[in-house]
Amino acid sequence: MQAIKALDAQDVKIEQFPYRGKMYEVKGISVRWLSKCGDDGHGSPEYGLRLFTAQPGGEIPIHNHFYHQTMYILEGTFECYGYDAESDELSETQVCGPGSSVYIPSMEPHGMKNLSDSEVGRFLCCIANVYEDEEVL
Repeated sequence: MQAIKALDAQDVKIEQFPYRGKMYEVKGISVRWLSKCGDDGHGSPEYGLRLFTAQPGGEIPIHNHFYHQTMYILEGTFECYGYDAESDELSETQVCGPGSSVYIPSMEPHGMKNLSDSEVGRFLCCIANVYEDEEVL
């Protein structure tokens, strides 16, 4: 067993995210790894739980990844974006506040922005790889 206080985990500022071979600027976002396990062979753990902090107006640009993720908004209001996987055109926008949960399937392009110009936003993000040949119950 491992137990830590979330705010004791190292807070790491995220500068850029890759998408389709190009680096995109991340604005006002930091992450604390609360747990992680395994290695997916692509630089990410097989499973992980992270605490994200978004400064006022903080934004995560379009990106995707192999793992599935579920985000749970703790504080703040976020605009969450879904993009068409073929054209990268914006296909869906949802405004999500505290108590909202957002699921992103593997490889689905997405992004999000803290809508406040004065308040910090925070969300938990659970990531896990699920392979096609594994049965999910």
